[in-house]
Amino acid sequence: MTAPDRTLIRTITLPQLVLYGLGTTIGAGIYALAGEVTRLAGYGAPLAFLIASLLAGFTALSFAELSGRYPRAAGAAMYVQQGFGRVRLATMVGLLVALAGVVSAAALVNAFVEQAQAWLAVPRTLGVVGTAALVALVAAKGIRESVLTAAVVTLVEVAGLLMVIWASRAGWLETGNWIVLMEQPTGSGALAGVFAGAVLAFYAFIGFEDMVDVSEEVRRPQRTMPLAILLTLASVTILYVLIMLAAVLAARPETLAAESAPLVFLYRHYAGGDGLVLAVIGLFAIINGALIQTVMASRVLYGLASRGQLPAILSSVNAGTRTPLLATAAAGMALMALALAGNLSGLAETTSMLMLAVFTLVNAALVRIKWHDEPGQGFRVPIWVPVFGALTCAAFLLARLWHLS
Repeated sequence: MTAPDRTLIRTITLPQLVLYGLGTTIGAGIYALAGEVTRLAGYGAPLAFLIASLLAGFTALSFAELSGRYPRAAGAAMYVQQGFGRVRLATMVGLLVALAGVVSAAALVNAFVEQAQAWLAVPRTLGVVGTAALVALVAAKGIRESVLTAAVVTLVEVAGLLMVIWASRAGWLETGNWIVLMEQPTGSGALAGVFAGAVLAFYAFIGFEDMVDVSEEVRRPQRTMPLAILLTLASVTILYVLIMLAAVLAARPETLAAESAPLVFLYRHYAGGDGLVLAVIGLFAIINGALIQTVMASRVLYGLASRGQLPAILSSVNAGTRTPLLATAAAGMALMALALAGNLSGLAETTSMLMLAVFTLVNAALVRIKWHDEPGQGFRVPIWVPVFGALTCAAFLLARLWHLS
């Protein structure tokens, strides 16, 4: 039985929320993009990830302030509504976020099935349907179970990255590797490659926007949400830069770019063996990202419905699971349909452009809020932060559209 007057339960703590954020960020980031960023940026790949972190940081800081001001599900839609006072625009933003979530989850389901087929002779359609159904079922089971599952898998993901960093310790001590790295050209051509790599690496830091959509299930959200977003961004930046330094110290960029699983290649290069453990960890990272994106999309639908912007039935919370089952079912069905219909590269590109459009509007909304509002209490950033965030995201979006034209 469901009832529209039941509410979500606040069970998520700060450590759980940070692991939730790490799970969605890492799962869609370094495991999938390391080789491609290296192809564009060459030996400047570590710098490309650092620049991407700084650029993503403006928007992350904006989300950190807004999540403390308005700790509600469908956070981006709420922020745009507060900033621009337009319900239809806010609803459109919320639907874009939900769509981006299921599109991203569909891309990850496809990636999971493609990599799993290297070991299991499973037809693609059966693999996609089974994987999408499993993700939806876990998301429907309960927020406690979903977050616990995501947290455990995230610890495994981080352990995989730490395995690569630890295995590469010998490479850090090779003076010749550092000489090759430091002697690379720094002219306009090299810098253009680094910037192109940073534009792509920006996608590896997307994840903080998912965190705000479980705000109504977080304990002490005004304090916990901003802190968790900042801790997540700092943690992934350190991990990414260390991984990419290990990569360019190990092999030439063109070698890394040619590898379908560059992190597995790195581990084998430094530690030997077949890298099977790391390959399996990569699979867990991918499916964990799909789970978190599905949970996020369902909470966006719930949040919009609870504010009267979508049919009220989507805001129904099940008495047993304390989850919005109908909203989760809607997200799960969309996930399955998109995963069956789309391809990995196209879905990832669509996700990136959708989120850049949303980020631009959210940063602009915070500019308007701060322009007309008193500073107040809680986490606050200077007004130039959302200004730079809006300009950065708009520039990245235009760069993506130019690339597609």
